Amino acid sequence: MKKASHIHLQDVQSVYSGFEGKLWELIMGEQIHIGGLHSSMDLAGQAGVGAGMTGVDFCCCTGAGMRFLTRFRNVDFVVGVDATPRMVELGRERCAAEGLGERVEFVLADVCSSGLPSASADFIWGEDAWCYVEDKASLISEAARIVKAGGLVAFTDWMEGPEPLSDEEAARFLAFMKFPSLAELGDYRRLLEANGCEILVAENTGRYAPCIDLYLAMLDKQLTCDALKIVGFDMSVLEALGGEMKFTQELAHAGKLIQGLIVARKK
Repeated sequence: MKKASHIHLQDVQSVYSGFEGKLWELIMGEQIHIGGLHSSMDLAGQAGVGAGMTGVDFCCCTGAGMRFLTRFRNVDFVVGVDATPRMVELGRERCAAEGLGERVEFVLADVCSSGLPSASADFIWGEDAWCYVEDKASLISEAARIVKAGGLVAFTDWMEGPEPLSDEEAARFLAFMKFPSLAELGDYRRLLEANGCEILVAENTGRYAPCIDLYLAMLDKQLTCDALKIVGFDMSVLEALGGEMKFTQELAHAGKLIQGLIVARKK
């Protein structure tokens, strides 16, 4: 697992309270994860998440995953946990506006210590957001505590790929993304198994590099002015961010970064 000891929760909160979070939503939509709806449907399908279930969305951001689960998978109720006040506030507004306020609840908390009841959820959900959590061991321990026996832990995440990142590459990428740590599929497997979970699926979705290509193309060919507006029309800022995105693209095509998908069942 690659780590950046100087990056902490406050840095992540700053990203999603400022212009970087707005840029990510511009190019990725409200579902700020690789693959959007297709990825969500894939994860829910492989996990068997559906009608009659209750879940907890770790690092829920503005609740796009919760809206997906209630609308497209007919999940009864979802609690979203996120540590950024602005995201929780915006999420409540969006869920209420879409008429889903009675089927979702937001909790402002660190996912490593959520305060939610033990053995209270049929599933734990996450989409490309656990890379922002510094203490992966505590994160998985908390997920295993909250999910019922026989329940599911289902998530996608940005992960290190089969080709290892060099220390220099990892340091640059983590600093750009404000990731305190970056796990591999094997890291998550070991943590889940140590917390009494059986691995059902652990795979590379293959979506990462094509989606990074798409985001860069959109910024270059369609959304340039929109992105400039977000950064105060400072071209130097946009060019610097574009340079880091192209670096990320190179790592993706080299097999050093992937979107991993994991489904585990608590024994």
